Amino acid sequence: MAEFWIGPRKYRTKGTAEEAVRAVLYRYQLGETVDAEEDHLLLVDLLDMHHEAAEKIGPGIEAFAIAPPQIGSSPGFEVVRVDGSRIDFSYKTCMKPPTVRQQVLNIMRSEVQPQANGYFEARKEAGRLVSDQSGQQLDSSDVAVSYFRGPAFVDIAEEFAAMVDGWDSIPMTPSTEPGLGRIADRELAERWKDHHQERAVLGLLSKKENQRRPRR
Repeated sequence: MAEFWIGPRKYRTKGTAEEAVRAVLYRYQLGETVDAEEDHLLLVDLLDMHHEAAEKIGPGIEAFAIAPPQIGSSPGFEVVRVDGSRIDFSYKTCMKPPTVRQQVLNIMRSEVQPQANGYFEARKEAGRLVSDQSGQQLDSSDVAVSYFRGPAFVDIAEEFAAMVDGWDSIPMTPSTEPGLGRIADRELAERWKDHHQERAVLGLLSKKENQRRPRR
């Protein structure tokens, strides 16, 4: 059986990944907030895999809670948004096979991760580990490199995909790194990195601030 990934978490199979998610679901009572940080972060990464993640997340994630059954007798998850609204989501839907677009987006993000890492290290070296949103000092273990000040990562990636005739024109290698492969055409990969470097406006937020942002 193929390995399965939820964010940076590697599971032996999709079945073991589902077991990990169900363990979170049944660790709490109906109506309770998912308050353990590791459980919360797992659900953040899981929801990002949903094909309607942007619509589910809306203005941003405040928390997750255990929702009453919608169909049948099993409870489910719901997103508590920063504006107080709530919406349920199916963890099984999140774990369906990704589309070509989703797969390529994941690989494109992986390809430019060194740029994000370099930005973080430069800010750290300069003694500027502060939130660009709140101005609060950040601990190096509680930092997210964010696109909140300029075009979203997805917008930058979609621009590039349109330039090269679509998602199917960005060939992928088999997965060799955590859950991801690479862009098979390395000249194309370098063009993508250059495009990202030109368009990305990076900034630093705390992880919580970044989670509370809308997705796209």
